[in-house]
Amino acid sequence: MGKTLTFYTNPQSRARITRWMLEETGLPYEEVVLEFGTTMKSPGYLAINPMGKVPAIRHGDLVVTENAAICAYLADLVPEKGLAPPPGSPERGTYYRWLFFLAGPVESLLTARDAGALASPLSAGYGTEADVLRTLEQAVAGREHLVGDHFTTADLLMAAFLGYYMMIGALEKKPAFTAFAQLHAARPAALAANARDNELAAAHPFRSGTQEG
Repeated sequence: MGKTLTFYTNPQSRARITRWMLEETGLPYEEVVLEFGTTMKSPGYLAINPMGKVPAIRHGDLVVTENAAICAYLADLVPEKGLAPPPGSPERGTYYRWLFFLAGPVESLLTARDAGALASPLSAGYGTEADVLRTLEQAVAGREHLVGDHFTTADLLMAAFLGYYMMIGALEKKPAFTAFAQLHAARPAALAANARDNELAAAHPFRSGTQEG
């Protein structure tokens, strides 16, 4: 590949999704662990990600932030892994659909609901809560894969989202959600990523009120 791949993370954040994706690619990478409210807001890191949040990756001179964007970028670095449908294929549109459904309507809805600030369905990009949750369940019910017949980045993001939001109680543990999340969480790359982040979490304990990633 020729370029250094650097991963900016904290184990108590959404960066766990990017870690899983990195492990799926098999690409070598360096990790930089940042702390909430201190190194994550330092001038050096703000020059990389002005949001002062993780995850972020730097690949040579290129910086990519936001989990869905990072995962899509990484998938395209290793086309031989089949983590994304080929550009121009019919499956590519479906793949993009689910990546951005999760990063947009699903996360926006669940965040707004947790804050007690749901917007009008006519103005909110997520529409109604019932529509989002019904679409989410229909996407995974009775299926192992969102796109085609093998694991892709769309499955990774879906499983990670479902697992996390069920764990914190933001999503009901419906059989379809549980089955999909557990299936993909058992992948070797997911287990390896989780083990590394758990190791880091023990060394970098979470301080209440500081999480922003």
